[in-house]
Amino acid sequence: MSACLCLLFLFFTIFAEATYPPGGFHHLSSSLRQNKKTSKSKLESLFETRYFPQNLDHFSFRPESYKVFQQKYLINQRFWRKGGPIFVYTGNEGDIDWFASNTGFMSDIAPKFRALLVFIEHRFYGESTPFGKKSHKTAETLGYLNSQQALADYAILIRSLKQNLSSEASPVVVFGGSYGGMLAAWFRLKYPHIAIGALASSAPILHFDNIVPLASFYDAISQDFKDASVNCFKVIKRSWEELDAVSTMKHGLPELSKKFRTCKGLHSIYSARDWLMEAFVYTAMVNYATAANFMAPLPGYPVEQMCKIIDGFPRGSSNLDRAFAAASLYYNYSGSEKCFELEQPTDDHGLDGWGYQACTEMVMPMSCSNQSMFPPYENDYEAFEEQCMSKYGVKPRPHWITTEFGGKRIETVLKRFGSNIIFSNGLQDPWSRGGVLKNISSSIIALVTKKGAHHADLRAATKGDPEWLKEQRRQEVVIIEKWIGEYYRDLKE
Repeated sequence: MSACLCLLFLFFTIFAEATYPPGGFHHLSSSLRQNKKTSKSKLESLFETRYFPQNLDHFSFRPESYKVFQQKYLINQRFWRKGGPIFVYTGNEGDIDWFASNTGFMSDIAPKFRALLVFIEHRFYGESTPFGKKSHKTAETLGYLNSQQALADYAILIRSLKQNLSSEASPVVVFGGSYGGMLAAWFRLKYPHIAIGALASSAPILHFDNIVPLASFYDAISQDFKDASVNCFKVIKRSWEELDAVSTMKHGLPELSKKFRTCKGLHSIYSARDWLMEAFVYTAMVNYATAANFMAPLPGYPVEQMCKIIDGFPRGSSNLDRAFAAASLYYNYSGSEKCFELEQPTDDHGLDGWGYQACTEMVMPMSCSNQSMFPPYENDYEAFEEQCMSKYGVKPRPHWITTEFGGKRIETVLKRFGSNIIFSNGLQDPWSRGGVLKNISSSIIALVTKKGAHHADLRAATKGDPEWLKEQRRQEVVIIEKWIGEYYRDLKE
């Protein structure tokens, strides 16, 4: 749901310590890129693509604030009837087609509710770029990229859509996963007069301002692998030392290039480290029960499959060779890749803006503990701040999200303030450590599954879905049905 780093990975560049976002998207395999045409074709049969003239700045009245850009959104009216509910996906850090293709739950339940489906693209991502190709060039243009502007975009578009449909009384429920899940929850809190409820899936709204331990994300990934196989965990943990040892050899980089089957010779050991790490991180995030193709084509429960690869090596095999073979599952499950591009990451999903967001408002500092299977490191906020100033000319605001949306003492605050939010999380998703895992009130519900991965509940249902996932979705439908029923009853009074 995706990490759009700039992209230097977390460990060995301080900049990346806080820029690794939920939904982590990067170093996508070529097979995913090839599958985009198929996904797009299917998407076009389900949705109509539209563009909305959106104001650049909603929070000032300077002349430049009225500059208009075209915000992309997708709409499906197949099941809708006038006055019926409107289900809106609050787009996150990528092109909206990608999220629509991977959020089949909304399409699955639309017939039951006779709902209108709308997927709105986040400003500065995908095609919704206010300054075209220059949108990500400087802080002057990127200054209009933040979550508050995005939420206002959604509010204005939704109101306009309802007016144009002559259905202003239609109840709106917002959906989102990962950063989009954060936005869905925040939208319900900020615009309760527009949305009657929100399903916030895998939304780590507590991953700010030291609310949760900084090492929690990597500790969770490590636990996923340890649960699959203790030996697997140990092999990966030891592989980093072997990687360092190879890199210090006289012909270390050529040797690593050969070992990692790179298409071109490596220029840095960090490229190999990042490549391995991303494979393990993203696989833990998308450890779905059935085969999926969200960030890369993968089998069901891919963490277990990776560990089977590692455990299947003969005794005496190097830890680095085992780690490489396991990581190759993520990049080359189809077996079609003859070599790997480790130093030329591509951005297929329009994610360029996340580095800026992470350097301004979405400051999510992390560290790695000694218990992790990754090399330990401490968060260095001062170095991160310097990197942000160097790259974007901006100073991070680490307390802004909790100031704007809250988060600290959330149980006490929202118990008396908010309502009608579902926070769904799967404990195998490392981002769940920053999620809401307990009910806050009778209407702010935490649906938690032991085996769920990153917004697994938002994916389309398949025949192979386990019973716990089916039950989670059933509960979500019941709750949403209750919200809508209460709304219509109130409307009649």
